[in-house]
Amino acid sequence: MYTDEQFDYDVAVVGGGPAGLTSALYTTRLGMDTVVVNRGGGRAAMMTDTHNVIGVTEDVSGNEFLQTAREQVEDYGGTYRRGFVESVDPLGDADGFEVATDDGEVTVKRVVLATGFADERPDPPLPRTGKGLHWCLHCDAFMFVGEPVFVMGTGDSAAYVAMIMLNYTDDVDILTRGEEPEWSDDTQRMLDKHPVEVVDTELSGKRTDDNGWLAAYEFEDGSVREYKGGFPMLGSDYHAELADGLGVERNDDGTVAVDDHGETSVAGVYAVGDLTPGHNQIPVAMGEGADAGIAIHKDLRKYPRSLDDIEAEGAVEDVDVPAISPDLFATALAHEGHAAGPRALDEDEPEAAADDD
Repeated sequence: MYTDEQFDYDVAVVGGGPAGLTSALYTTRLGMDTVVVNRGGGRAAMMTDTHNVIGVTEDVSGNEFLQTAREQVEDYGGTYRRGFVESVDPLGDADGFEVATDDGEVTVKRVVLATGFADERPDPPLPRTGKGLHWCLHCDAFMFVGEPVFVMGTGDSAAYVAMIMLNYTDDVDILTRGEEPEWSDDTQRMLDKHPVEVVDTELSGKRTDDNGWLAAYEFEDGSVREYKGGFPMLGSDYHAELADGLGVERNDDGTVAVDDHGETSVAGVYAVGDLTPGHNQIPVAMGEGADAGIAIHKDLRKYPRSLDDIEAEGAVEDVDVPAISPDLFATALAHEGHAAGPRALDEDEPEAAADDD
């Protein structure tokens, strides 16, 4: 049986996107030793500009946004590792997990899966992401008000996105790239009543302007159509290998099933962000990360000790508090956000924290 001191961390967060880093920020600030293991990349890192995140200006790139978030987590005492998680396995004799990485194993009490998904990419020719190739209608529709737009795909999602884009522009095409449409008969009847053109000829090339933005596509029939940008709607590849290894329940669409606070069907395992159902938006992912972080805090915090635990273990004594680890205790005292301002530990501090100083 593991004691609290024998766990390497309280929480391991797998994935370093907005959802995972927000979970780590909350668990760290709420007094839980937290490690983030991130293999890099991800949808947020691809962003050339940040949209729809209140308080963050659009000239902030995804990498800049994530770098600031990582620095915040580390500044509060969280650990950030660049690496790959190979497996997560329940500990047979304890309420916790062994997380195997390419740099060794760590034992933790709770796990947050924030591994997201990858958009299925169409074949070239393609413009650069952010300069004509866009993955999020809710983020980028504003950019294309009054501009010619394409939607690429053959399924219901492509047809619906094309019709939604009519809210912003009167020039919308669906590019099936020579494939037969797979959308439903009902969807076809809707399309017939909306001014969306379906172009079934394959692409042969693209044209860009002096700034690298898409200007037009060339087609195999010799035609050229002008577009300012558009949205591939070809599906998602969920990074759910760790979830599957744990036997976590998944939904029919491939997302990981979670409760209202992000806990999966496996107790102690949480999932947040694009791996779970809902809108794939940074503010939504951050909210899910915060909710999971608070839920884990409530699950793991030592106090208040319940009446049953008081009967079994006795009253909480002065020597038992605070419950925060020595490292996080020292970090909190030295942090500029501390109520008394940054300060060093002295001999009057709790012995465990003073020994660590």
